[in-house]
Amino acid sequence: MKKLLIFCAAVVFAVAVGCAMPEKKEEAKVFYPDPPDLPRIQFLASFTGSRDIEPGKSAFDVFLSGKQSGSVLQKPYGVAMYDGKIYVCDTMQGVMILDFQKKTFGPLQGNRGPGKLMQPVNISIDSDGNKYVADPARGQVIVYDKSDSYIKAIGTPGGWRPVDAVAYEDKIYVADIKNAEIKVFDKGSGEQVQQFGQNGDAKDRLSLPANIAFDPGGDLYVSDIGRFQIVKFDRDGHVMGTFGELGSETGHFARPKGIAVDRDSNLYAVDAAFDVVQMFNKDGHLLAFFGKPGTGPGDLDLPAKVFVDYDSVKYFAHYADPSFEVHHLVIVTNQLGNRMVNVYAFGKEKGKKYPTDEELEAQAKAKLEKLRKERGDVKKDSKSEEEVREGTKNAE
Repeated sequence: MKKLLIFCAAVVFAVAVGCAMPEKKEEAKVFYPDPPDLPRIQFLASFTGSRDIEPGKSAFDVFLSGKQSGSVLQKPYGVAMYDGKIYVCDTMQGVMILDFQKKTFGPLQGNRGPGKLMQPVNISIDSDGNKYVADPARGQVIVYDKSDSYIKAIGTPGGWRPVDAVAYEDKIYVADIKNAEIKVFDKGSGEQVQQFGQNGDAKDRLSLPANIAFDPGGDLYVSDIGRFQIVKFDRDGHVMGTFGELGSETGHFARPKGIAVDRDSNLYAVDAAFDVVQMFNKDGHLLAFFGKPGTGPGDLDLPAKVFVDYDSVKYFAHYADPSFEVHHLVIVTNQLGNRMVNVYAFGKEKGKKYPTDEELEAQAKAKLEKLRKERGDVKKDSKSEEEVREGTKNAE
């Protein structure tokens, strides 16, 4: 009888507390750049697992089980978004999906049988909803359809290490970090038709290509952690230019990783050494940067990949400041910490006149010059380069 009374009292308490656990709270509003500059980026929210997206368990269920259950990301890298879903390559678990329509978190359906992943590093999604997952441990690029079912595997295991794959028109471009080149496959047959990255002068050759992205015009950008640069190619493999160089100032790189290009051909590049994302215009001039080392809202902790999305703003609009007009989303993964998928908004403060790209470039140069003077104009040296190169061994 006594146990029954305790149980009933617990039920009454659970009902009094509420039918469900609290939903994810809105984060503090964080903008980049810092005032007095006008804001261009607002941090919106971060997600790490089921508790950040799925409705909470009832207080009564928590009482019965003794805990609030939930699964989490472990070591994410690649990220892409399609049809209200964020797809995350978790190198410890496979591809995990944050579904903002259904409010669920779980694994990719096709990750079994012939579609079983071993160590997915990067994912891209074409306009038809087909997914291309680069798995260097399996030694193949695995293709899934719009419904996340397995279609086929591209490439022969052994002899190469695919770390990123992006489809463009009728071809699939793959970064092969082992052979320091870009391999090109026919989208239909899966047969290799081209490779480049080791042609021409030594200065134009790739070293450790890790991430790739296309701009709206069809030019290919390759993040090379061995060269400490982003290299721009045309689709025939001719070098068209480079972004950045080894260094610790803004506009330079120490460990460049994920990259993305928006509809205006602006390049977003992650630097995992300094926990920032830098933004360049199509001519390679620095426009802005956001993020900083830390664990608070908007901070980055060993960031890996960046993705630009225009179609899913509605799922995050309620996080935006009412005075901030959102143009598109920028999604960044962290490999460490409790904020593994971070969603930012690129936009403008309503009613304010913003500087042109030329003015932003001039401001960035002035800030860089000031920083150099403050730091004594520190130059690249062989020791710092060797230290950074050592860090690339585990870059995948």
